[in-house]
Amino acid sequence: MSNGPMTASNIRAAVLLLATVTTGLTAGLFAAFAYAVMPGLARVDDRAFVAGMRSINQAILNGWFALCFGGALVCTLAAVLLHLPARLRGPLPWLIAGLALYVLVLAVTAAVNVPLNDRLEAGAARLVDPAELRATFESAWVRGNVVRTVLNTAAFGCLGVALLVARSLPA
Repeated sequence: MSNGPMTASNIRAAVLLLATVTTGLTAGLFAAFAYAVMPGLARVDDRAFVAGMRSINQAILNGWFALCFGGALVCTLAAVLLHLPARLRGPLPWLIAGLALYVLVLAVTAAVNVPLNDRLEAGAARLVDPAELRATFESAWVRGNVVRTVLNTAAFGCLGVALLVARSLPA
């Protein structure tokens, strides 16, 4: 069996690496919001806070974000499937844990952060008082973001362990 660039082992390794990188980039983004962006926005007045969040929410909807946010799910699921054969199960528990944690990240995002972003946008479009918008948004959004940051970081850690375990598998 050749150990060239297109072997099954190299494909599994590449997919696992992509899953780990995209999950790590997403974890880093959420962490940056937790330790820098939201504390920075907490220091500005209500009007600037609402304008800043609206601008961020519009800017983040781009291909790079989609590649990482969606790529983490797709690549982790692919890594799970590629490691299902009996002799490749070493990293499988870590991959499944990483996938489950990332699915929880998506659930928190869909149930908490996105609806809050949508309400902020709708309220601003209706010219609702910025102080009122902020009061119904900021603390709930920050809590949701901290939860998804912890979950996403744990998923990233699981994939890191899976990488280490997978290194010890036969080619």
